[in-house]
Amino acid sequence: MAHPSDRTLVIIPTFNEKENLPLITGRVRTAEPERVDILVVDDNSPDGTGDLADELAAEDGHIHVIHRAGKGGLCGAYVAGFRWGLEKGYEVICEMDADGSHAPEQLHLLLDQIDRGADLVIGARYVRGGRTVNWPWYRWLLSKGGNMYISLALGAGLSDMTAGYRAYRRELLEQFDLDELSGAGYIFQVDLAWRAVQAGADIREVPITFTERVIGESKLDGSFVKDSLLEVTRWGLRHRLEQLGKLTASLRRRFGR
Repeated sequence: MAHPSDRTLVIIPTFNEKENLPLITGRVRTAEPERVDILVVDDNSPDGTGDLADELAAEDGHIHVIHRAGKGGLCGAYVAGFRWGLEKGYEVICEMDADGSHAPEQLHLLLDQIDRGADLVIGARYVRGGRTVNWPWYRWLLSKGGNMYISLALGAGLSDMTAGYRAYRRELLEQFDLDELSGAGYIFQVDLAWRAVQAGADIREVPITFTERVIGESKLDGSFVKDSLLEVTRWGLRHRLEQLGKLTASLRRRFGR
């Protein structure tokens, strides 16, 4: 019996990940040797990551590469990957970091839920069984608190809307205007999850272990927090006003005023 996950693409964006790339692609290929292909989206890495990606692709037909002209950001890399995957006919498209923070050995947890009917599966740190490894307490507190605020502001009912380990059904991605995604820091992850909530999608969170990178430096700086939370606050206020408007209109119709 065929399953959606039999045709899965894992997108791995890269910028200066030459040391990590062979490790993460090797782990994906070992964990899922049959049903998963890999798309490396490289932003013209000065360290030669793109050239190495081409070498890996030449040796393995399950690995593909997109080269972008410059450092266009994580959102742009994923959008390019989404479009490529949709054009090639993949049924499930996944996000995964290149630095090993997302364990390929746990990918089956996401894909199993897709096969059971989910439209979007999020590998979550803040559900029962989820955890982070090698994070300082203040980073965990910032991330956990930020996610609590985001869920409360939007009324989304999700614990980890900033998480970047995800699996989407193609039918859900096809509903989104990818050009409209917010590019403010990592807020596009929240944007995609929020669009899925508004679309009435079947969204599920599965516990994963998020491990801080060992090789290389994080591309994330602290400035995204303020920008992201301000953007979410605007979305939340707009959503509440829309709800209030609908309630007011309903009451007027009911009572004839």
